[in-house]
Amino acid sequence: MTFYNRAMKPKVFFTDTSAKNKKGLPEKLKILFNKLKLNNIIEKDDLCAVKTHFGEMGNSAFVQGFFIRTIIDEIKKFGGKPFLTDGNTLYKGSRGNSVDHLITALKNGFAYATVEAPLIIADGLNGFDYVNVKIEGKHFQEVKIGSAAYEADCLITVSHFKGHEMTGFGGAIKNVGMGLGSRGAKQQMHSDAIPEVIVDKCNGCEKCFDRCPKEAIKINSDKASINRDLCYSCGECVISCPHEAIEINWDTDESVMQEKIVEHLLGALKGKEQKLAFVNFLTNITPEC
Repeated sequence: MTFYNRAMKPKVFFTDTSAKNKKGLPEKLKILFNKLKLNNIIEKDDLCAVKTHFGEMGNSAFVQGFFIRTIIDEIKKFGGKPFLTDGNTLYKGSRGNSVDHLITALKNGFAYATVEAPLIIADGLNGFDYVNVKIEGKHFQEVKIGSAAYEADCLITVSHFKGHEMTGFGGAIKNVGMGLGSRGAKQQMHSDAIPEVIVDKCNGCEKCFDRCPKEAIKINSDKASINRDLCYSCGECVISCPHEAIEINWDTDESVMQEKIVEHLLGALKGKEQKLAFVNFLTNITPEC
């Protein structure tokens, strides 16, 4: 568990998961939160985004709702108004839009009766609700961050530590950088290449045409085509196509992807440098994301 203060090195507090002296992990979480001095982070009526991961449908490798409830209760003690949040996934899965995402969260144990906080998907119904945040990065000068998270007054990040195919392991950095990026941002982080149209799947519905910010897409004979000279791989066409006719290119250099995640982390934390805390659970560690 980490309290971040730009004026000093972050302080990291640790507890083991064993139950001693009748103190289980929820009770230990409360003790750790007292160490964080949340009164320095949370002001009365602050809208507090609690960034977590709701898990895929039927998955169990995530921080369980009753632990989240403990964190929610502590935030409320300081007058904060917490809500749980995460961004929609780039892949279809059970979290690719807010309806499926919220149903998944509820079935995985994040109902209000359990966590006593509302659930708000950060980047909206289909991943188009985001803020363009200006940064000074190696790969990006602007990143797309889910509006609900960016507009919150403070950010408490709850991460399940695990292995990851592309980043080696996943913790707070990946949880925020990848998780709070919009669906289009996730496409940009995963790929260095321009998307390709799968002609056989395209029916010329023009949804990609309507979403393209660079007017790089044309519809000819009921088929979309992408002008490679105009396209800058924003990913909006990929996530807007209802027929999966625009292909994601997943090929990227692992180190480049890691740098891009960190740059999105920078955007997500912008303006909240003194209102952050990070909680990492090293439990039920899996080898892959």
